[in-house]
Amino acid sequence: MTATHSSPADPHAFHAARAASFNSAAAQYAANRPSYPPALFDAVEELAGRPLRGARTVDVGAGTGIATALLHARGADVLAVEPGAGMAAEFRRALPHVPLVRGNGNALPVTDSHADLITYAQAWHWTDPAHSVPEALRVLRPGGALALWWNTEALDVEWVADAARRVGRFLGVDVAAEARKAGDRVELADPSGRLDFTRRTVRWSRRVPVDTHLANIGSHSVFLVLG
Repeated sequence: MTATHSSPADPHAFHAARAASFNSAAAQYAANRPSYPPALFDAVEELAGRPLRGARTVDVGAGTGIATALLHARGADVLAVEPGAGMAAEFRRALPHVPLVRGNGNALPVTDSHADLITYAQAWHWTDPAHSVPEALRVLRPGGALALWWNTEALDVEWVADAARRVGRFLGVDVAAEARKAGDRVELADPSGRLDFTRRTVRWSRRVPVDTHLANIGSHSVFLVLG
């Protein structure tokens, strides 16, 4: 069976609905979403030019705390920022010892020159760079760094590519075009050109039961909004 879903009449409203959709599936998100490998944080330290240990870090769009927990474990002094009530509640259950404030990257509830590092794990695309770029620059200390990262699919692996094409047919999207768009996220992160990005790719994998894999797929906003 296949189905095609047409483009929404109001893309901005659809984007907002997708951003809010995680709150009803926060437990599913926390239990099934992939984590991040140590090599990612090694790269963050290398590119930021400083260790995470002791770094005053603001993790924006922290969600259920997957990245926050790893940053904290590396010794970072982390403040988490999360807009969604459901995600924030799941975060507090998992990480009651880590400070969390409600807010988003377009208007950070953080004082000027507060952070050595601002991180966005799978979250920068929910912001408007016209606002989130100046906010990051406001909150960062001189010499501070902004780190953005995403887990993306390895489409050079045959079964992953086959699965992605099935999802593409169901949603009526061009998988190859979407993959290219994902690859351009760093280049599109700052249309103003005020930030100087360096891009790094870290290859990694995890082995999970099929049910976990399917629950991970189902925790993505494009499926959550389908009901």
